[in-house]
This record gives sequence, structure tokens and C-alpha cells, in this order.
Amino acid sequence: MSQLSPYRLIIADDHKMFLDGLQSILRYESDYEIVMTANNGRTVKKYLTINPDEKIDLVIMDLNMPEMDGVALNSYVKKQFPSIKTLVVSMLSDPNKIYQLIQDEVNGYIPKNAQKEELLLAIETILDGNSYFSKSIKEAYTKSIFEQKKAKPVALTKREKEILKLISEEYTTQEIADKLFLSKYTIEGYRTSLMSKLEVKNVVGLAKYAIKHGLVE
Repeated sequence: MSQLSPYRLIIADDHKMFLDGLQSILRYESDYEIVMTANNGRTVKKYLTINPDEKIDLVIMDLNMPEMDGVALNSYVKKQFPSIKTLVVSMLSDPNKIYQLIQDEVNGYIPKNAQKEELLLAIETILDGNSYFSKSIKEAYTKSIFEQKKAKPVALTKREKEILKLISEEYTTQEIADKLFLSKYTIEGYRTSLMSKLEVKNVVGLAKYAIKHGLVE
């Protein structure tokens, strides 16, 4: 992947020992030049804002940093400098943060305990125009997709919410029918439909859903 001039990198991490270690690894790689280091995202943002025409190829960043974390920094870089690649190197593997980073087009993510060889492979892969995510990060992302799906509220009609609320308040099918001036069979149809829609097995599941989503006090 060698090019005529070295790839220009910025590193942001608030742990000095890790920052020094990363510099030490990359210093012996002739393909890379470390333009600057920072201990928070805001410093990187300021540098890029002041030097918009300076060629930067890759920003390597921690996730948990003071003032401006990796999620916010990645979002800023991708919006303002889309040609700059981004790589997160972090001990954190919060599924929701990984989900957000990927939505914001981060180019790669590896854990801090990755081997030197994987770090160099990730950098090389990203600078070659591809993405790189460690196995553990891919697994956490799969989990985040599941969590996002699970957390997404199902759209219910006003009548469905009304019936769900009454079910959770332990009204019988006949009592709900009488209260809403509907037939018992109509209420049974709603109940079956709600169980299917909310992916629950019984009226207990319906009641739990209603409580969780604030449909009952």
C-alpha cells in the first residue's frame, strides 16, 4: 500500500501510556506520519477547523474522552471532512455506541487489547479504502441491531392502546366489551392481534408491554 509520501495521521486518546505506545508502534512504519496527538476530541476538531486544507488521511481515536468523545468526533469528521478516514481503538464495546458510530460511517473499530499486527492491518485496510472491524466489535454490533429492533416501539391505534390498557388493568374480555360497546368477539380479535403485533404469548405479556411503555400508571 506504499505511496510516494507517508499517510498523515492524527491520534486522540486521553490515556498517555496508550498514546505513547501507539506512537511508538507507528514511528517504525515508514508509511505513516503522525501530524498531531491530542487527549480529547475537541482539540482535534479545533485543529481540523483551523487547518481545513491540510491533508489528513486518518484519525485514530479513543471512544471515551473528555470534552468531546469518539462518537461526537467521528460524527464531526465525517460531516465536515468526508475524505478523512476514522478508526476507533477503545476498550469500550457499548452496542449502542457501536451502532451510532456505524450509522455515522466510521471506517473501523478495534479493541485496545488487539495485537500490534491487527492494529496495523486495520490501519492498512482502512487506508486502502475498506472497513475493518474486529470480531468482538462485529458481535457487539449484531447485538446492537437486535437491541435497536427490540427497543423500537410498535405503532398502535388509539383503540388498540385503549384495549391494551384495560387488559393490563385486569378487565375481563366481557367487561372490556361492555365498557367500549363492542362485542366480546371483537375484543378477542383485538387481543389476538395485539399478541401477534407485540410478539407476546399471553395477556401477561400484553400487560407487561403496557406498563413498560407507560400506557398504564
